[in-house]
Amino acid sequence: MEKAYKLEFANEQIQGLAVSCCGCSKTEPLHSFGPALKPHFLIHYVLSGKGRFSVRNQEYSLEAGSGFLIEPGELVFYQSDEQEPWTYVWVGFGGSQAGEYVRKMGLSGMHPVFCSNRREELYACVRNMMEHNTSGVANDLRRNGELAIFLSLIAAESQGKETEDADKANAYVKKAVNFIQSNYCNPIKVTDVADFVCVNRSYLYTLFEHSLGMPPQKFLSAYRITKAAELLQTTEIPIESIALSCGYNDALVFTKAFKQTKGISPSRYRKEFRESGSRHKKEHLLQIEDFIRQIGKKEE
Repeated sequence: MEKAYKLEFANEQIQGLAVSCCGCSKTEPLHSFGPALKPHFLIHYVLSGKGRFSVRNQEYSLEAGSGFLIEPGELVFYQSDEQEPWTYVWVGFGGSQAGEYVRKMGLSGMHPVFCSNRREELYACVRNMMEHNTSGVANDLRRNGELAIFLSLIAAESQGKETEDADKANAYVKKAVNFIQSNYCNPIKVTDVADFVCVNRSYLYTLFEHSLGMPPQKFLSAYRITKAAELLQTTEIPIESIALSCGYNDALVFTKAFKQTKGISPSRYRKEFRESGSRHKKEHLLQIEDFIRQIGKKEE
């Protein structure tokens, strides 16, 4: 059972954003909805108490200050807590721009849950929608205006959190990359990088995949091979010494890793680079000589 005050509107507007329904519910313990679906977007925001929300085989535990999105046609289930049943407000909406705004807010069936500390303001928006409950241009505009404010309040905090999380993630990646660049010459492992950054290995993997498009192990290996190739091009250091200088204790392991990345062995790479460099120098000299001859002919 639940004590609910709700309004539904015969909304003919198909452009922009428009309120389809809104309401406020104080539920009884274990009150539930579903599994069922809705024909429009629907956002619930928890004012007090607790509950759970399930969608796409994922279950989320929610409490005051959090909320969830239901997309049109999405099969969902939600239920209030047995000990602390929740009270929530909800807003259903549609329109040609509804999906775009929801996406820009970072919400979807894959990421349906959000948090907001703007409880009083969000409640006030829904209350104002319900107060302007009759048909007419003025009330339609007021309800839809309150909807825009309601979504903006949620978006402001979710985007702020996303920015904060992104900044933190970028800081972790930058710190990890600096550590690798400073210590690639030592036999470090990904666990050493993770320990230095103070995150677990799986999270470091996620950060590197998202920021650099590759796991940290691949980045470490690629950086070592790049530095090794540089030494092969510019020095006469033996390959065994280059391996040690780039964090490989075993020259055979280094050779295998180098060949896997560059397609040829370190010794072959050095030889081809020298031959290529010599050929380019000769070609450059021939171009200069030809240019001088052409200038000489013009002077004749």
